[in-house]
Amino acid sequence: MTVLSQATLRDLSCRTPGYDRSRLGGGIVHFGVGNFHRAHQCVYLDDLFEAGGDLSFGITGVSVRAEDAPAFADMQAQDALFTVTEVDEGHRQTRVIGSIHRLVEPGDRPGILRALADPQTRIVSLTITEGGYYLSGDHPNLDHPDLQADAANLAEARTVFGLILAAIADRHASGAPPFTVLCCDNLPHNGDLTRRLVHGLAERVDAGLAAHVAEAIRFPNSMVDRITPATTMAQIESLAKDGIEDRRPVFCEPFMQWVIEDAFSAGRPALERVGVTFVEDVTPYELMKLRILNAGHATIAYPAALIGLTYAHEAMRDDLVSRFFRDVEEGFLLPASPEIRGVSREDYLASITHRFANPAIGDTIRRLCLDGSNRQPKFVLPAVRELLGRGKDVSGLALVSALWCRYCAGTLEDGTPVEPNDPNWDLLNRTALEARENPARFLELRDVFGDLGSDPVYAPLFSGFVRSLWEHGVAPTIEAYLRVRQNAR
Repeated sequence: MTVLSQATLRDLSCRTPGYDRSRLGGGIVHFGVGNFHRAHQCVYLDDLFEAGGDLSFGITGVSVRAEDAPAFADMQAQDALFTVTEVDEGHRQTRVIGSIHRLVEPGDRPGILRALADPQTRIVSLTITEGGYYLSGDHPNLDHPDLQADAANLAEARTVFGLILAAIADRHASGAPPFTVLCCDNLPHNGDLTRRLVHGLAERVDAGLAAHVAEAIRFPNSMVDRITPATTMAQIESLAKDGIEDRRPVFCEPFMQWVIEDAFSAGRPALERVGVTFVEDVTPYELMKLRILNAGHATIAYPAALIGLTYAHEAMRDDLVSRFFRDVEEGFLLPASPEIRGVSREDYLASITHRFANPAIGDTIRRLCLDGSNRQPKFVLPAVRELLGRGKDVSGLALVSALWCRYCAGTLEDGTPVEPNDPNWDLLNRTALEARENPARFLELRDVFGDLGSDPVYAPLFSGFVRSLWEHGVAPTIEAYLRVRQNAR
């Protein structure tokens, strides 16, 4: 078995970097070198370097989380190399990715600041997951103690955004060119959100610094997509059987997508050469994904969980869940999605359907059920508002949220307890149990439903479905709903 390193690349039978990694620069500093980043941005850049692209845009990986130290140490021992294995039914392809230039030890504040302040750094990118943005609802909470501490003493900043702002201030003072801050997390208008955080923090530090952020720093919105579950021990062992010892491999689906607004402060890699789409406004692409993919995940997640299924591909092969998915997608989510010139919503749905059904990924239903109190108001309920505004039916989407309510009651249909699966689980669980007798109680969760809780069309539909789920069960409720839909056609 070959231990992965720069020296052993020639001994591997899979695809390995053909470019000269010793010539990589650190043009990109990236916070959060997790599985998704390594399966997505790292792969695109590896492809670009293979195609003769500018090697100065290598990645310097950083993290403020001490718990990332073991992963960074493992990759460091492999010369920042790792494998990415694409898996689909009947398909498996492994390659070695070499686009990471170097890694800074997690929590090494001076090292991170040196990387950010380096004049060759032109892009600072982020995949820190939603929890790293200090959100209160849809807005960053600048009163969070961590951010307040950074604002009070920027020279000792500890958060991602405090460190970015400290580097912006240092570069401005030294005359170094401004960098672009590129958020790659799965958040609506992620660049705008990141800008509000950095600019809001700057306003609390110094008005002149805030003006510089507003004038010189670019925060393009982007849309990213690739299903990349956590790596399992079985997958690591499967690589070993192929003769490769990789301590931090990544397994993912073949599909990947990246759409970025073309607004950069100091240049960018020519990623359009390897399939990245650069646009003036990412909003329609973002909305299409939020509706068809993310709300589609919610559509299969809760009925599948309640009837005891474990994986997404099992849900797509279950007759009841797959028929419900098809009805909600075609009847509600596609009509609520924007039309994009040159892009077929129907083809996108076909791609999503295939991806959800990929058994090789092993995407769990529990993961899809996670954090519904945040996902419902971002993915499902905006489509409800869109359709209500046009005077259209929203019954399928009301049933999706009613199924979520039933899940939050804390037991599956066979009585199996549901382990807490949301940051607000205690409140959700308590309220969902009250909703068994009075469904309107769940609609009083204003942070989730807002004005929909009292909407004269939506509220009765939701309440009726919640009652039916408790009185008749999941399958009879969905079957009755589908019959009504069929008769209405």
